Amino acid sequence: MEHTEHPEIINRLRRAEGHLKTIMRMLEEGRTCLDIAQQLQAVEKAIASAKRQLVQDHIDHCLEHAVDAAGEAGQREALDEFKQIVRYL
Repeated sequence: MEHTEHPEIINRLRRAEGHLKTIMRMLEEGRTCLDIAQQLQAVEKAIASAKRQLVQDHIDHCLEHAVDAAGEAGQREALDEFKQIVRYL
């Protein structure tokens, strides 16, 4: 199954990776705690955004496909999988 959102998720994670590298450099340079906290907030937002997009992609594509393909018998399994993934929201 093709996941069209994965390239955007990768971009978001690369941004988070860049922020993490910046934070490590800032710590080594002895930058202020306020500056570092701001960068940490940016990392948290980038990762949370990537996670939300991944979960939404899963709902939109994987679960929808599973329900369509499996019919009534597979709906229970798809719903159980949905319940498991929403724990990560």
